[in-house]
Amino acid sequence: MTITADTPRTLAEFTKLIDTEDYLNFFGISYDPTFVNVNRLHILKQFSLLIAQVDKAFPDLSESEKLEKYQLAFSEAYELFKTSSPLETKLFKVFKDVPSNVVLLDDLTKEAGIMQ
Repeated sequence: MTITADTPRTLAEFTKLIDTEDYLNFFGISYDPTFVNVNRLHILKQFSLLIAQVDKAFPDLSESEKLEKYQLAFSEAYELFKTSSPLETKLFKVFKDVPSNVVLLDDLTKEAGIMQ
């Protein structure tokens, strides 16, 4: 889908968005294409979490108010990865799971009673 300045900002159009660049263009957010290429999945995952919070906290928003909140949420998601790595944010299950055959140094020091 090609988003232009003429694309109407409606929830109907919002639901048609697919790519990270579509969202950025839809919301009129300037972006670095290289940064987006590296972080696109993380940005979209964080955005989906944020819009779920918006929908839960503000169930009675008008269409324009909802889109405004979504725009702020997308900006927040985009900016998050400028200062945090995907590993730090641990949005995906793969980052949360600890392999069963790994002993963490923190676990050893706690067991030995060593204070850090």
